[in-house]
Amino acid sequence: MLSGKTVVVGVTGGIAAYKTVTLVGELKKQGADVHVVMTENATKFVTPLTFEVRSGNRCISDMWDRNFDYDVKHISLAKAADLIIVAPATANFIAKAANGIADDMLTTVILAAKCPKLVAPAMNTAMYDNPATQDNIKKITEYGFKLIEPAEGLLACGDEGKGKMPEPEELLQHVLSEIACEKDMQGLSVLVTAGPTQEAIDPVRYITNHSSGKMGYAIAQAAALRGADVTLVSGRTNLSCPLGVKRIDVTSAEDMYKAVTKAAPKSDIVIKAAAVADFTPKTTAYQKIKKDSKSKDMSIEFKPTHDILKEVGQKKKKGQIICGFAMETEELLANAKKKLESKNLDMICANSLRTKGAGFQGDTNVVTMITKDSTTELGQLSKTDTAQRILDALMLMK
Repeated sequence: MLSGKTVVVGVTGGIAAYKTVTLVGELKKQGADVHVVMTENATKFVTPLTFEVRSGNRCISDMWDRNFDYDVKHISLAKAADLIIVAPATANFIAKAANGIADDMLTTVILAAKCPKLVAPAMNTAMYDNPATQDNIKKITEYGFKLIEPAEGLLACGDEGKGKMPEPEELLQHVLSEIACEKDMQGLSVLVTAGPTQEAIDPVRYITNHSSGKMGYAIAQAAALRGADVTLVSGRTNLSCPLGVKRIDVTSAEDMYKAVTKAAPKSDIVIKAAAVADFTPKTTAYQKIKKDSKSKDMSIEFKPTHDILKEVGQKKKKGQIICGFAMETEELLANAKKKLESKNLDMICANSLRTKGAGFQGDTNVVTMITKDSTTELGQLSKTDTAQRILDALMLMK
């Protein structure tokens, strides 16, 4: 996602600097050209060599180092950077940034740069809450810095409270949110559904399916990265909500029906990627159903659930785009086209459980995008890349 982007990572003197090593590695995996600038105090916690190995670039810590190709380094780095993130950011660094002090390489680069700047404070709770620090944080945000709120928990000093640097995965999401994608979906409201539903048999047992929710979550994240206002209606999954996405948690098909039909009229684009149960038990036992020696074969009577996608399609407002998903085990295209027409959809994404690299649980998918006028096979892609291709197609309809 960050191919062709230059990210400068500033590291100041805090114990959380060890986490930044992982962040640099993750940025590199995303394709970014990563340059690390350390304060002198930061080198006491992590050696520059460690960052050089992870980034593949020379780590800069000494403003007066003569052992490099000639250029005005703080200016060249500032010009090259698409984004600067300072993690961890100590109270001392924040105070300098708030007052325009440039007495080392990091603060000099910061002062010269015009790109987006992210700051992840990490310090003792009392230091963070100190009025001077809070005033400095307010000042840098007024200057255009974006603050990544520190987490709460047990700090390295033994105190408990606010001041922990967020985990590298969260910091990465903030970077991606800023520069990974063009904001071509800015101003659009997008509703995405994801994950399985659970239909209760008794207080202990339920009927569900194998959906992990990964495809829907990838779509929600991709839409948010492109600037959309995203609502994600999700069945129970083990996935974290993407940054900037409003998640509504549901359990049953009935829960999802209520949430979707409430949110859909306000949405410009609706993408139904959830695996919703077609049937639910007619009755749910109040107590756990027991098995004993006299037990015989048990049968459960079912009733249909609401056809959420069909109802949303029938009530589609002018200019609204509705996209569904079709998971099939046979006659993929025929069944998907029938669903497209019967539910008044603009596009349907068809995939087969029989196709290698597609289906539930995995990190890849093999999707065929079908509209009234075209059929486009995407081939095997990561679910992240599949999500972007789906959004590209939907945006062409706007």
